[in-house]
Amino acid sequence: FVIFLIPSFVISTDIAFSCQNADDFVGASSPGDIIIGGLFAVHSEMLHPEEYPIKPIIQNCAGFEIQVFLQTLAMIHAIETINNSTLLSGVTLGYEIYDTCAEVTKAMASALRFLSKFNSSEDAVEFKCNYSDYIPRVKAVTGASYSEVSMAVSRLLALQLIPQVSPASSAEILSDKIRFPSFFRTIPSDFHQTRAMTRLICESGWNWIGVVATDDDNGRFALESFGVQAMANNVCIAFKEMLPAYLSDSTFHTKVDHAIEKIVKETRVNVIVVFMRQFHVLKLFKKAIERNVKKIWIASDNWSAAVKISTIPNIRQLGTVVGFGFKTGDMSSFQEFLRNLHEKPTKNNKFLREYIMLLSVCAHLKYHDFQRCIANQSQDDLLENDGSKPQIWRDDFLDANIEPGFIHSTILAVYAIAHAIKGQCKDRDCKDPSAFSPWELLEELKKVTVIYDDKEVKFDSNGDMSTSYDVLLWKEIDGHMEITTMAEYDAEKGGFVFEDEEKKKDFLALKKVQSTCSQHCRPGQMKKVTESPHTCCYECVYCPENHYSNQTDMDYCYRCNNKTYWAPINSTTCYRKTIYFLAWTDWFAIFLLLLSAFGVVLVLSICVIFTKNLDTPVVKASGGLIVCYIILFSHFLIFLSTVFFIDVPTEFKCKTRQTLFGISFTLCISCILIKSLKILLAFSFDPKLQNFLKCMYKPIPTVVTCTGIQVTICTFWLIFRTPFVNHNFSIPRAIILECNEGSIVAFGIMLGYIAALAFICFIFAFKGRKLPENYNEAKFITFGMLIYFIAWIVFIPVHATTFGKYLPAVEIIVVLISNYGILCCTFLPKCYIIIYKQETNTKSAFLKMVYTYSSKSAGSVAVSQVSLDSKSSSLRATIRDSCKTENDSVNGNCHFKVPGQPLIKGKVLPKNAARTMVRKRVSSI
Repeated sequence: FVIFLIPSFVISTDIAFSCQNADDFVGASSPGDIIIGGLFAVHSEMLHPEEYPIKPIIQNCAGFEIQVFLQTLAMIHAIETINNSTLLSGVTLGYEIYDTCAEVTKAMASALRFLSKFNSSEDAVEFKCNYSDYIPRVKAVTGASYSEVSMAVSRLLALQLIPQVSPASSAEILSDKIRFPSFFRTIPSDFHQTRAMTRLICESGWNWIGVVATDDDNGRFALESFGVQAMANNVCIAFKEMLPAYLSDSTFHTKVDHAIEKIVKETRVNVIVVFMRQFHVLKLFKKAIERNVKKIWIASDNWSAAVKISTIPNIRQLGTVVGFGFKTGDMSSFQEFLRNLHEKPTKNNKFLREYIMLLSVCAHLKYHDFQRCIANQSQDDLLENDGSKPQIWRDDFLDANIEPGFIHSTILAVYAIAHAIKGQCKDRDCKDPSAFSPWELLEELKKVTVIYDDKEVKFDSNGDMSTSYDVLLWKEIDGHMEITTMAEYDAEKGGFVFEDEEKKKDFLALKKVQSTCSQHCRPGQMKKVTESPHTCCYECVYCPENHYSNQTDMDYCYRCNNKTYWAPINSTTCYRKTIYFLAWTDWFAIFLLLLSAFGVVLVLSICVIFTKNLDTPVVKASGGLIVCYIILFSHFLIFLSTVFFIDVPTEFKCKTRQTLFGISFTLCISCILIKSLKILLAFSFDPKLQNFLKCMYKPIPTVVTCTGIQVTICTFWLIFRTPFVNHNFSIPRAIILECNEGSIVAFGIMLGYIAALAFICFIFAFKGRKLPENYNEAKFITFGMLIYFIAWIVFIPVHATTFGKYLPAVEIIVVLISNYGILCCTFLPKCYIIIYKQETNTKSAFLKMVYTYSSKSAGSVAVSQVSLDSKSSSLRATIRDSCKTENDSVNGNCHFKVPGQPLIKGKVLPKNAARTMVRKRVSSI
């Protein structure tokens, strides 16, 4: 094997703090059966006489850190308490504590000594392929103070798998057990801290913040973790300022000035997150006070409880400081230890000796100046004053500078190692340093459960202790800045827990400060991203119609969840759409119903009139009572069908209304068609037309066939494309309940079939329009059919362009017009004759009129049968005086004379035959 020797670096032979040999390198030590190493940044910086080191010499340090010094005392106190207890059953713990001076290089030198072989007189580090049986100088290490240092040291200690338990290094990357297999910590990782910060920022309504961090591994990793959390929660980082990791950096003050200038310039940024070491924050805040910067400062766990920062003169001018600190425990035992510290020997504790020297140098100053004096003294300065000042002691100073979170985590780290040692010493003699190796202790440490301060804690799979955070608020009380606990952050649940309402009020007071790139968008508005690369910079625009937002700063508006709701522009909620239909209470529906009711009354009145005048010629000429009843019944059904167009549409109404109307109207037209055929047949003297009409005139089969075809059409319609209730959403704020006809084609076929029958009826009626005046039913049928055609022709464009709840009213109107038209034209003239012209409603009067008309018609037929000369083109005269009297007859025949022409002899209609024809027409009527 190869042996590495750790050289003794010599600074000066007469300097008490110089490194004469390896033991001089130790800051504090105590012998024991098992040695635990300690790494703490008791000083904030190393002194570099030159810009860059030339020789490999470890320099003295400056900037005595009272808070870190207290952590070394906490480690010593914990070890002494364990040695005085029965925890390890006679096995004593020793310690070697080294000062890293916040420098990786010096920490690496200390770690190198930890790796040296136990009881090696030359502090030799053996190089071996297998360190399983290797016994190093220490079994475990507590520290270091900063994540950057812990990362470097942990990689070195991992060579021999020496457990390292840090009470302060919180970088998230240290949870990676592949790169840092022997690293543990008694605090949560920065993942939980950055998530807690983001939660605080979000709950306070801030989204436009600045970040200032140290340009080292800890600062960069913390910034990266916070950036991920912020992005996930829509929090934008307006600027990031990185300050040099070492105060000795020549650019440090320039970059501090630049950071302050950036903070002042960004007026909309009122919240600054700070991931820095305490001495960096001290420099930054002093410069901020000079520039009168007033913001909300969110402190990381590194400095959130730093008394030396909270006691800066005029610290209240900075604004509000709120931060996250580690959970604390009972400090009474440690405080008792501090009160008796002046009785402790200083021979093996250079840190304590240096502190006593600092007390002597700075004793004449007030509290804050005294603290600043201690922080500003270098080890070289103390050497010049060594022995020139009387030694004094101040109990209050150490007690006032306790940061409970770090003290508690340091004690917890020692206890965790002690419990792991206890597990290894159950069946071994641990007074022998070779009883177990560090890697065995590492395995024990992974499963250890620590009971401290009546609480059980243990490491998770990442080597972290998932303890909670205290949310700390710097609050001015009686003229002094006090660090108070405002709330507790539960890392597992991700929420804040308040002890009382007063502390909750302090939390709510933070929300009064605005730190946003844009004004908050009110409910009813949404964000519209501008040209800025940040999503937090936006314009507020109103939610469009049918969209709403019910919270502030919504990225988008919600659409009303279904078609039954609507929202106006700039709405905070959705409203249920008003449902419209042609209701019974609607004035127009009432008017239409009154018209239908009047039609029903009219039908019943006609029915009564016809029943009472059953045997009169007019009633008989109308086709008889049965036909009239059928027609009147169909009119009644048509009026009744209008009821199904009104009120809430249902499946039954939608199917019934068109079917009832179509079949009833078809029945009505079919009966009128038969009447038209009968009238035309009765008064037609054209033999060819008569033969055709006789073939067509089959009353019952014709009515049944015509109506049956319509029934078939409606049946197929209801089976294959049945009408249904439709919710029409085309009106933005309303729902129109309407009947969808199912098939426009079927609806059109039904109406078209009725129109075809009406047209045939119209043709037949038109041919018989010149019947006797008082009995000219064909003329009125023609007029009724015209009314029907006009009404339905107008209906088509009106129905196509009408929209809304009054659409059914359009069809009702057309149905009523066509129904009234046919009803009135068919029956009212007859009722008029029955009531007001009773003298014409007799059999004799009726025969006289029919005889006169038939005689004229028969004469016309005779004339039409005269054979004309082939050169004659037409008869231009009208027939006059056709067979009026017996005087016009020649030899018993009725001849016809054309005016201006000689008496035509030829084919003539005998007088007796003409009279016989009239009698037949009368009997047929």
